[in-house]
Amino acid sequence: MTIRERTEQWEHVALSEHAAFADCTRGRARAERECDIRTAYQRDRDRIIHCNAFRRLMHKTQVFICPEGDHYRTRLTHTLEVSQIARTMARALRLSEDLTEAIAMGHDLGHTPFGHAGEKGLDEITPGGYRHNEQSVRVAQRLERDGAGLNLTVEVLDGIRCHSYGCGDAITQEGRLVRFADKIAYMNHDIEDSIRARIITADEIPFNVKCTLGRSKSERISAMVESIVRGSGDDIVMGAPELAAYQELREFMFAQVYKSAIVADEERKGTELVKRLYEYFVAHAEKLPDEYRQIAGQEGKDRAACDYISGMSDRYAIALYEELFIPRSWTKPPVPSGAGD
Repeated sequence: MTIRERTEQWEHVALSEHAAFADCTRGRARAERECDIRTAYQRDRDRIIHCNAFRRLMHKTQVFICPEGDHYRTRLTHTLEVSQIARTMARALRLSEDLTEAIAMGHDLGHTPFGHAGEKGLDEITPGGYRHNEQSVRVAQRLERDGAGLNLTVEVLDGIRCHSYGCGDAITQEGRLVRFADKIAYMNHDIEDSIRARIITADEIPFNVKCTLGRSKSERISAMVESIVRGSGDDIVMGAPELAAYQELREFMFAQVYKSAIVADEERKGTELVKRLYEYFVAHAEKLPDEYRQIAGQEGKDRAACDYISGMSDRYAIALYEELFIPRSWTKPPVPSGAGD
């Protein structure tokens, strides 16, 4: 018996009947030889962590575009926080931590530069619109490994696709758990970043939220996590008081932070920058890198431009925009020795 087989056997003994067992996966688009050490979900997690798109998350906006200071969240730190919260709940509910972690690590692979500002720009200009969760699946299955994709399992891809509201429920409890973990993470770290940016103060957080969930980030996260662990059984649910407080907190954040003048002004710039880049590359597809020119020939210029721009980091998008659209000062070349004598 291999190490992988022993792990799969252990899962059937130790995990809940609601868990997604690794040896019961619905498989991959392309069949592969099993690893002797890692289960299918462990391999998916490792493939995601080692892929190019995952590394680029460290230079992609969470809420604040180009913040001054080292302590503001990026897409990468957000992803790690989602993973930690989701794994805590998975362990408490005896679900698959490996599947949970793989989904959490991959859920934002398709996010644009400048966060939701970039997503808004592509959604407004791309035929058929743009959703980062769908793009995350495309990154994993079509764009990574020079077009070969990561060949992830059905359960991981489904959890990535369904982590956003409006996309239906994931087929696994692990996937539904990550959706909650994503909301818990971003709401609480966005509060912390907004206080650091002096957009809000801790005293402004609604009184009912502080009474129900607590006054600190740690207390709020613990309250929501414990509510989900206590209330979940046949499905993943949050208790009514905590869910109502979360909704009130979300409305507060949208009114005071996400739609605030300081955030909205920078988001407008990010949105317009992304749209300008998109228009340029649709009109000049020959300027795209080789792999995206191939996509243009196979799936159209719009698809290729969208794939290229959505994968950019904030700083790369800004540098490329400056190169394409911002005039540079011109310096005369040095006069050769003896010229003009």
